[in-house]
Amino acid sequence: MIRTLFDISVALIQAPMAGVQDANLAASVCEAGGLGSLPCAMLSNQQLIEQLELLSRSTSKPYNLNFFCHSTLQYTKLQKQQWHSLLAPYFNEYAIAESSLTDEASRQPINQSVIDIIAPYKPAVVSFHFGLPAPSLLEQIKSWGTKVISTATTVEEAKWLADNGADAVIAQGLEAGGHRGHFLSMDLSLHKSTAELVQECVAHVSVPIIAAGGIATEDDVANMQTLGASGVQVGSAYLLCNEATTSKLHRDAILAQQKDSTALTTLFSGRAARGVCNRVMQELGAIPAHVPPFPYASIAITALRSRAELLGGSGFSPLWCGQKYIPRENISAAQITQILMQKWSV
Repeated sequence: MIRTLFDISVALIQAPMAGVQDANLAASVCEAGGLGSLPCAMLSNQQLIEQLELLSRSTSKPYNLNFFCHSTLQYTKLQKQQWHSLLAPYFNEYAIAESSLTDEASRQPINQSVIDIIAPYKPAVVSFHFGLPAPSLLEQIKSWGTKVISTATTVEEAKWLADNGADAVIAQGLEAGGHRGHFLSMDLSLHKSTAELVQECVAHVSVPIIAAGGIATEDDVANMQTLGASGVQVGSAYLLCNEATTSKLHRDAILAQQKDSTALTTLFSGRAARGVCNRVMQELGAIPAHVPPFPYASIAITALRSRAELLGGSGFSPLWCGQKYIPRENISAAQITQILMQKWSV
């Protein structure tokens, strides 16, 4: 059903993955018949324009632009003090002065200036993480003929999205890499496996359901179709493809990981996200107390990350990766798309 909805040949969305891809990866998936996605939440306005130009030159097929639509909470003096106190031993180790750290959020929700930039491109799809934007922004996006999708981690979130303008819903299971898309509740105990969530959403939500999380093989894809999914969204399978910009440190960590070595952590941004366990997660715990709200945790962690990476270490890097992973190197994103969709019944 999403093939008709998005005017694509195969029922696969490449998950937007900030920090490890650009328009080249998205275009490769588009050319293979899937829906390539460009992560836009961390791009400046100028970077967004450059990537849109590259994407529109590289493919004439439908593509997806992904944004965050979180509410930016206040970063209090007490929260900052508690967070910096927790990280103090690392600041000392890497000679980082607390006074050098700003209070500026690194990730901004979509706003009118962004809408004005993307309007001339009339993207086929715009997707969101953490709910949906204000109705006035959503109305403008839909006026272009653009389809809107967003991520749900519970059936309640899926219902809310369908009731508030989503044309399809991404059912994100616990296995998924990267940030959780939850927005109605921060309670991680409510989250279920992809298979369980897809079945619940298919049974109770009227719009098409797109399965995400733990989908690494053509058999996984076929299983999601059997459970009623109208399509799949896949990210981690593309992490080592030719077009990915995944750093060597990130690549090495993915290839070296043992089974069940990923975990959900709030350390890198303030919201739960799944990645390969590393030094800071092991030493502080994946979800410690006193992590400030999203996205302020990233300010101090990014400073530590930069110093550690200069010395060749990934102990403070967000090594996003799904729970189920099959390394695929020296292969294009288009080839991966074709492999994954071999058993999808048209």
